[in-house]
Amino acid sequence: MRSNRLLGANLVEKSLVKIEDLEKANERLFDLIKTGTGREASLLAILIQEDEALSEDALLSFLVEEEGLALIDLVDVDTPSELKGTIEADACWSTWTVPFDKEGDFYYIATAYYLSPLAREYWEKKLEGHIIWYGTTMSSIIGYMERCQDEGLLVGLSED
Repeated sequence: MRSNRLLGANLVEKSLVKIEDLEKANERLFDLIKTGTGREASLLAILIQEDEALSEDALLSFLVEEEGLALIDLVDVDTPSELKGTIEADACWSTWTVPFDKEGDFYYIATAYYLSPLAREYWEKKLEGHIIWYGTTMSSIIGYMERCQDEGLLVGLSED
């Protein structure tokens, strides 16, 4: 919940969404949380897919131009053996972030929630290594997570 709140505040601060759109999306988010709908309880999904108050392309462009992130499509990414069985489904869904590679002390992470400082802080503490951040689409994360689930690579599966 806090990750969504901080994301929303940053989207408004960066002029990516209007405060009125954020307030409407927050109301919808609270409704989804009450019904326990799992990964659908995402402020970003509401703003992009339901309300169309934010273009995912605009968000990705902002991440590249203003935050200096590279972009990645996780469609053909294979999870290295070092990460197999360590990808926590609930943490990935709640932060819309996935670790997808590791080389030495460096972790490669793709996220749709880069503008949520709480999401970044969570992964920085959890992985205790150097992180190379990438921006990605929500659909890319969904596809990657579904593939990881099918391959039995996830731990802590939630009941979505």
